[in-house]
Amino acid sequence: MNSKILKNIGKKIREIRKNKELSQEKLGELCYLSRNFIGAIERGEVNAPILTLRKIANALEAELNEFLQS
Repeated sequence: MNSKILKNIGKKIREIRKNKELSQEKLGELCYLSRNFIGAIERGEVNAPILTLRKIANALEAELNEFLQS
């Protein structure tokens, strides 16, 4: 996937996470993912599978399509 898209998705996840006042550690616990992996997603360094993004969206009480909005 295009690195710009990955960075935009990560930026949106970070924005929603911070608005919910969650740490990367806490979000990782809610999704059964490591803090390092959450950080890599937020930095756009990894192309996370759609099911992983769904887990993150559920933990953030967000819709998956919100990650694609600029």
